[in-house]
Amino acid sequence: MIKVARVLPDTVASELGIVPGTSLVAVNGRKLEDFLDWEFLTADDELVLEVTTPDGEPLVFEIERPEGMAMGIVLEPPRVRRCANKCEFCFIEGLPKGLRAPLYVRDDDYRLSFAYGNFATLSNVKDKDIARILEYRLSPLYISVHATPYEARKILLNNPKVPDIMKQLSRLAEGGIQFHCQMVIVPGLNDGAVLEQSMADLWSLGDAVLSMAVIPVGLTQFSHLYTGESMNAERANELIAHVEKWEERALRERGDRWVFGSDELYMLARRELPGAE
Repeated sequence: MIKVARVLPDTVASELGIVPGTSLVAVNGRKLEDFLDWEFLTADDELVLEVTTPDGEPLVFEIERPEGMAMGIVLEPPRVRRCANKCEFCFIEGLPKGLRAPLYVRDDDYRLSFAYGNFATLSNVKDKDIARILEYRLSPLYISVHATPYEARKILLNNPKVPDIMKQLSRLAEGGIQFHCQMVIVPGLNDGAVLEQSMADLWSLGDAVLSMAVIPVGLTQFSHLYTGESMNAERANELIAHVEKWEERALRERGDRWVFGSDELYMLARRELPGAE
C-alpha cells in the first residue's frame, strides 16, 4: 500500500476526486507495494484501481484513461532500504558530524538504482526482488561490486551474510538486465589478483556489463572506521596499468572502452591530490 502526497489538476486523479492521504491499495487486483508497482501497473489505459480514502472508506474505480491524459498522482516518498554492510571505506563514515540528517542515510536500494542511478551492492536483495527486477525489466542497474570473489567481498563489505554477487549478476544477465559496475579499491584487499579475477568475472558476463569503474579508496579525517592501507601514487599507477590493460582488450575485442578509472585515480598517480605521496 502506498499513499498519495498530492494530486495534479486536470488529470485522471483529480476528476475521480482522489485527494492527498488516500491509500492506493491495488491495480487490477494486484497489491501495490511501492512506486515501481504504481508506475508499471498503471501504464495501461484501462485499469481497476482500489483505494482507501483518508477517512477509511474503500473505493473501487474502473478507469478508461483518455489517450495522453496523466494519472496525476504524486506519491509520498518511499521508505528507503538501508544498507546492512559495514564497509570501512563507506563515504558516509567519512562525513563530519552536524550535517543535515539525510546525508547520513546509507541507502542500498535496487529501486533507487534503477530510478536515480544510485549504486547498490545488492546485499539485501532476495529472490523475490530478483524476480521483480526481471519482471519489470529494471535496466540498467548501478551495482557496487567491489570484488567478485566471495571471501574477498565478505571482508570488504564487512558482512558475512553477503550473497554471491556473481550468482546474482549472472541471473540478471540471463534475464536481459544490464548494469554499470564500480569497485572501490582498498590496497591489499581487492587489488592485484582479486582485481584481476573480478575483471575476468565481469568480462565473462558479456554485454550485460555496460561499464566498470575503478575508484581508489577515498578517506577524510573523519573516516574513523578505516583500518586498511592508504592509496598512494605508486598504487594508483599500478591500478591505471591494470585498467588500461583491460581497456585495450575491450577495444580490441568489443570495440568499446568498457573499463575506466576515476579522475581521482589519475590525480593520485600524478600526485595532484592533497596528501598524495
